Amino acid sequence: MTLTKTRLTFDQFLNYDFPEEGRYELVNGEIMRIQATRKHDNLADFLTRKLDQEVERLNLNYRVSGRISIRTVTTSGKEQGRVPDVSVVDKNLWDANLSAYTAFIEPLQLAVEIVSTNWEDDYIDKLEEYQRLGISEYWIVDYLAIGSRNYLGNPKEPTIFVYILNEQGIYQPNAYRDTDIIISPTFPELNITVDQVFAA
Repeated sequence: MTLTKTRLTFDQFLNYDFPEEGRYELVNGEIMRIQATRKHDNLADFLTRKLDQEVERLNLNYRVSGRISIRTVTTSGKEQGRVPDVSVVDKNLWDANLSAYTAFIEPLQLAVEIVSTNWEDDYIDKLEEYQRLGISEYWIVDYLAIGSRNYLGNPKEPTIFVYILNEQGIYQPNAYRDTDIIISPTFPELNITVDQVFAA
């Protein structure tokens, strides 16, 4: 659902007076409301909890949240305001300005997107924007296997993709399915399988 008639900048998006509570993104200058299914929220909550537990257990210098906005830029130079389903940000960056909005122009350490019907956003648009911003690690959680066969194979299988930014600034994908343990450079001791995530 689009809320605006005029195209907004990222700063205008951050200061916009939203008519009701909820999650919103700035897409091509327009504010879009994000409406997720309960299963989608269950997966996001599960991953937030698991990653937060790793931060606590290993005393990692990260902050995990599902409410962080990030400014990205498209190939044509348009500002976007993205809100990943799960974000992991360096705690020093978070603590640098505690009175600021939960919005960043700097890259996150890790972003997770849970795929819904607009799967191209996650597989194409956000992947490109997150790569350009320099987000070190990007997960695409496709529990419904609704992405293209080019990504999921034939027959399509529910998959979690972990994209790792290489030294050239290009994402390298790793696909995990079923009982595979998800390998994460940000959380090297993470011990969860794809099946455990999808059962959330």
